[in-house]
Amino acid sequence: MQRNTPSRRISRLTRRGRVALGLTGAVLAGTAVAVSLLTIHRDDAPAVPRTLVIPEGWRSGQIYAAIDKALALAPGTTKQSLADAQLNLPSAAEGNPEGYLFPATYPIDEKTTPQSLLAYMVDTANKRFDAAPVAAGPQRHSMSLYQAITIASIVQAEAASKADMSKVARVVFNRLERGMPLQMDSTLNYALNRSTVRTSAEETRMDSPYNSYQRMGLPPTPIDSPGEDAMRAVANPAQGDWLYFVTVKPGDTRFTADYTEHQRNVEEFNAHLRGSSPQPAK
Repeated sequence: MQRNTPSRRISRLTRRGRVALGLTGAVLAGTAVAVSLLTIHRDDAPAVPRTLVIPEGWRSGQIYAAIDKALALAPGTTKQSLADAQLNLPSAAEGNPEGYLFPATYPIDEKTTPQSLLAYMVDTANKRFDAAPVAAGPQRHSMSLYQAITIASIVQAEAASKADMSKVARVVFNRLERGMPLQMDSTLNYALNRSTVRTSAEETRMDSPYNSYQRMGLPPTPIDSPGEDAMRAVANPAQGDWLYFVTVKPGDTRFTADYTEHQRNVEEFNAHLRGSSPQPAK
């Protein structure tokens, strides 16, 4: 709901949601960056490496479940192993690896453990995030790397395409600079552990640090594992005065600084969901 205008109508900054990918096997399809990992071979025969693909935008819970499945472990084993993983996380993360489980393809073998996979993912994230030009972004925008990763995770969840990422990043920065709440459905989806394009007015009033309709500033942690494209978008956001955006339909994301125009765009989005054309304004 946009609370920064006199209007009493319910409207959301974005009504896009992500569809959670199912865990159907050890090898999971998705966009990822290949990462080299030593594969151990048996003496009697060449080992056939298996791979675990972590797509961009997955949450930590999805990744824990994927590791459990890939390593044939009981559900919950990987999450329970966090305390023993000795992950190289920033102090701001307070031991929570959300945002630092880098999306990539990870070979696994009979020696792989949840701790070794988690540590490798975090180490990979640190290397990718410390590399230029991504590393220059936080300094350029006077923020910490952890804050930049948090914004990138929102961009990853909200952008309908790679081309939209730099514009979504600009909307986030514009809202932060103006002291406006972010009003992102993706943060609510994270709090509710779901992915949807529908958010109710009641849900925008829920008490959660991830409710960016009610809370100012960034959520306390990233909300998923952003890829390098999202990080680059945060480092170099597009130029524009946009404060609102909505993906009306696939391939049609509209950015605007005008709230009235945004309301019309949202109406078109709602009409598209209903499978009908919007009614003419009276």
